[in-house]
Amino acid sequence: MELTREAAWNLLTEYTKGDSLLKHALAVEAAVRGYARHFGEDETGWGIVALLHDFDYERWPSLADHPFKGSEILRERGYPEWLIRAILSHADYTGVTRDSLLEKTLFACDELAGFVTAASLVRPSRSVLDLEPVSVVKRMKDKAFARAVSRDDLRAGAALLGLSLDEHIGHVIRFMRVEADALGLRGTL
Repeated sequence: MELTREAAWNLLTEYTKGDSLLKHALAVEAAVRGYARHFGEDETGWGIVALLHDFDYERWPSLADHPFKGSEILRERGYPEWLIRAILSHADYTGVTRDSLLEKTLFACDELAGFVTAASLVRPSRSVLDLEPVSVVKRMKDKAFARAVSRDDLRAGAALLGLSLDEHIGHVIRFMRVEADALGLRGTL
């Protein structure tokens, strides 16, 4: 099958209606696409993986179902195994190891994109455009802020990519700035 962003977006919006989950998919897509450019990889394929990584979550949020139900749907629709494997690898509990650069990048960007979004929205500007890595690191130290996000996962993601945490955060912020309008993160700037 030919992988197209349009088909992936249609699949995502067929199963996901909530604005916050759609924006999360777009934020992870922006980050993963940015890394695809950075690493000289397939931006379209990587972006589609990122866009679809949680497409089944709204309907099947339990650990027993997500991302397994989505993987079944993707197989039925003819998506390639490398894409399905990457999506399965983003959750620790699936037992699918993160071996490829894509798999490592998806894991590294998933939680961080959400954390960067949250850090942007609490700024006076409500924007990612003036957010700096130091602000994100400061928020990481506040255990009450975005408490569902594992700080260990954020650090582990940077390590998987062979980057310092500050470097990884800086990349993700920069990649998300490109899509600030679509992410609702332009704020007052």
